[in-house]
Amino acid sequence: MAKQKATHEHLPPQAVEIEQAILGAMLIDPEAVSKAIETISHENFYREAHRKIFKAITELFDKGEPTDIYTLSEHLEKKGQLDDVGGRGYIITLTESVATSALVGEHSEIVLEKSTLRALITTATSIISECYDPAQEVGDLLDRAEHQIFSIRENRLRQSWTKLSDIIPMTFEVIEAYDGKEGQLPGVAAGFKELDSLTAGFQKSDLIVIASRPSMGKTAFSLGIAEHVGLNIGTVAYFSLEMSKQQLAQRMLCSRAKVSGHRLRQGKLKDFELTSLARAAAPLNEAPIFIDDSASIGVLEMKAKARRLKSQHQLSMVIIDYLQLMQGPKSAENRQQEIAYISRSLKAMAKELDVPVVALSQLSRQVEQRGGERRPQLADLRESGAIEQDADVVMFIYRPAQYGITEDKDGNSLENVAEVIISKQRNGPTGTIKLAFVKEFAAFYELDAHYKEPAMSADAPF
Repeated sequence: MAKQKATHEHLPPQAVEIEQAILGAMLIDPEAVSKAIETISHENFYREAHRKIFKAITELFDKGEPTDIYTLSEHLEKKGQLDDVGGRGYIITLTESVATSALVGEHSEIVLEKSTLRALITTATSIISECYDPAQEVGDLLDRAEHQIFSIRENRLRQSWTKLSDIIPMTFEVIEAYDGKEGQLPGVAAGFKELDSLTAGFQKSDLIVIASRPSMGKTAFSLGIAEHVGLNIGTVAYFSLEMSKQQLAQRMLCSRAKVSGHRLRQGKLKDFELTSLARAAAPLNEAPIFIDDSASIGVLEMKAKARRLKSQHQLSMVIIDYLQLMQGPKSAENRQQEIAYISRSLKAMAKELDVPVVALSQLSRQVEQRGGERRPQLADLRESGAIEQDADVVMFIYRPAQYGITEDKDGNSLENVAEVIISKQRNGPTGTIKLAFVKEFAAFYELDAHYKEPAMSADAPF
């Protein structure tokens, strides 16, 4: 049986009469111009003549000039395009074909829909053609296909105005949800009391950046947050670009069981430690924590995976370890542009998914070069000020002992003390909280709890 012939030669989706109605409405009613350009651009029109007419009308509108038949005709003639669009006679027929401008909004939606379908056909055809090219790398092709499809979707989504009177009732619903719930956080709790008190939890649609120099404990800190959210709140998507999923699971088990990761890797664990690990594994087995350890993942792939996870589960948080290892667009001219694109995209992802996105970030070496206590500052964010700009919250992890500072001015030990410095919080106060960091378990604990319940040594009886 012969294969069915492809139908690529079919007439593309279009609505020429609707296009004419829109242009006619714009010529008889200036208000229709505003309505149309809120939804469509000249590129959405099927006929080339209509594209040129729409663009000319918007150019006149932008200059504050009239958009009637005669002004438009003169403008097109100056551009050498009047004959291309069918002359003044065709422009006159546009106004004769429409009785009212009342439907310009609905008509614009139809033109946008047809334009989107044509863009999908063009993209799909291009993808099919590239699939037959043996020189194409599958990974590159998938990334390009996803980017092209996502771009079509992004171009279609346009936010419209919302009157304040419609927003206020929704805002009061949120306020009433807070009222009478003292002690309950409006955001997603990180699991550290003082930190949660200062931030009110990590808020939906916020980008939270946790930054430090290497070996300060960024990954350990983020795993502690992931564990708390997974065990107590909801689903966590954890993208690890540096460590494997097995390494992360091992870290989580050791920190929860308070077992030395170094002794585990040496194969020197005692029976009671193996029992502790087994007990720690039980609740973690039930936690909805999903780990993706794909290397050099791009923003589009990450967003697609997170979106798919949210459709399958009630996603509560996304964590990325770490930002500088993500792959930016190949069109970026330099590293600063690449990081700026990544940070801006992560903020957009937080808004789209309506969950807090926690991104770990490396600090530049200028921290070490500064001397003194070497506490990190916003200016130390590596490679791009865009991270500071896009982030809703920026916090730094600082451990004085890493720089040989083992006592404070009063002689108190700083050996196991870590500071979490909130240097930016768009909707809240800044400040510093102290936690205990136990290097042996690669874990952060509440400072008081750490000293009240000292860790069990490897030689202690079970």
